[in-house]
Amino acid sequence: MSELSRRDAIRRLAIGGTAAAALPLWVENLLAIADLHAQQEPVRRAVADWTPKVLSAPQNETLVALTEAIIPETDTPGAKGAHVNQYVDDVLGTASAEERSRFLEGLDWLDNHSRTRHQRAFAALTPEEQAGLLTPLSEASDPAPGEQPGVDFFRAARAMTIAGYYTSAVGILQEIGEPEGLFFAEFKGCTHEEHR
Repeated sequence: MSELSRRDAIRRLAIGGTAAAALPLWVENLLAIADLHAQQEPVRRAVADWTPKVLSAPQNETLVALTEAIIPETDTPGAKGAHVNQYVDDVLGTASAEERSRFLEGLDWLDNHSRTRHQRAFAALTPEEQAGLLTPLSEASDPAPGEQPGVDFFRAARAMTIAGYYTSAVGILQEIGEPEGLFFAEFKGCTHEEHR
């Protein structure tokens, strides 16, 4: 029986039932960057005085609402509590201009879609209204005309939300319940003088 690495497990969970070949190239590229971030910082901690590098204030607000709709707070913090928006902004900061642009266009698409259906931005919707907008995007195998950009964006956002959550201190320590020392970013070896 082959073992599945934590990174591979997160990736499979993130893309869900969607075959990797069905994902647009820009989504695959963002997931590859997200993988690198997870390798470099296996247990990601939120930054207290954080300022977005890429996201505008309204985009950040939409992203926080979207990630929380994907992984809501239960008896443990959700994506908002895990500061997944900080993770996504970091990933976008190292992405190519085209990949970053596609993701930001997706955030705008979601807000425009929300305004068309509910006359309010996505972050201003109730959880039920948000679910009503996201469910068709998550289940679309043959999207309606004009919805393909939303479907592709939602796949990217869902994958990055899951990767960001399950590499955060909240996701690892509280949700999964694994001890913090389980994953080592670096192994420095023995520090006893006689073993050097």
